[in-house]
Amino acid sequence: MTTDTRKRVFSGIQPSGNLHIGNYTGALRNWAKQQGDRDCFFCIVDLHAITVRQDPAVLHKATRKAALLYLACGIDPDKVTMFVQSHRPEHAELCWILNCVTPVGWLERMTQYKIKAATQASISTGLLDYPVLQAADILLYQAHYVPVGEDQRQHIELSRDIARRFNNLYGETFIVPQVELPPVGARIMGLDDPTAKMSKSVAQTRAGHALRLLDSPAALRKTIRRAVTDPGREIRFNPTRPGVTNLLTIYQACSGESQAAIENRFAGKGYADLKREVAEAVIEYLRPIRERYAELSAEPGYIEAVLQKGAEKAGPLAAQTLQTVKERVGLG
Repeated sequence: MTTDTRKRVFSGIQPSGNLHIGNYTGALRNWAKQQGDRDCFFCIVDLHAITVRQDPAVLHKATRKAALLYLACGIDPDKVTMFVQSHRPEHAELCWILNCVTPVGWLERMTQYKIKAATQASISTGLLDYPVLQAADILLYQAHYVPVGEDQRQHIELSRDIARRFNNLYGETFIVPQVELPPVGARIMGLDDPTAKMSKSVAQTRAGHALRLLDSPAALRKTIRRAVTDPGREIRFNPTRPGVTNLLTIYQACSGESQAAIENRFAGKGYADLKREVAEAVIEYLRPIRERYAELSAEPGYIEAVLQKGAEKAGPLAAQTLQTVKERVGLG
């Protein structure tokens, strides 16, 4: 029997709304690149999705769609452990135990919680507790690295704090994970508001906000043509000009060119030229994903079998970690 000595990775995406280019560039593309070198656990985190109200039938379909998109984006189920969060009950059980060592003040400081709480008349306990469940997801599999977008950095830092606190209280139990951000495209902004991160949930209610992975070429061109730009005509990476910088960031993510090369490409050109070239780059960038998704969707029962196999594969490590944790705190 051989032991896998590779460093372990865990990450996941909610099945709420259609995945967009930010999800691919900031997460999925990065996941696919490392799946041969690391022991990867990639999850569809449906328990996180229900922190806000979901239509059950819609959530079920969205979970299946997200799994298909994982594969279409290059995730290989033979190289990784890919599964649905709720298919492993250990996530929720470990979350409860970690709740009991996590100060409420830590959770109330979370930026995403404060933003979401400010827009809701009634706040669920799950919304406050979201980061502890996220910590349970990561720590359950003893992950060394967590590849995520910039907006999740604070949550991963909290996971590190929770791991250290538990280890201090009960002895060395968890690996303290490290956050990994992609070098390009870690934070792609909305086309209709380049001061706010591109969001799956916002895209459900606002046309022209996001470039979704399964959008048609015509839809992608329309969204980019309507994208917000800035006063003036200079086309350069400049944080004080978020509209143009966002379009250039998207172009860089699609083309792989350096910032200097991109600025030279658009020197002397206007916004119409910029948007036209960005649109064509995005269409070509996403074309293989749309084609592969169509192929996979045509195979009845395929994704269900993949997810069942993944949940079974995740089981032994999840059970082992949870058993150790329960013994450390005096349960069982």
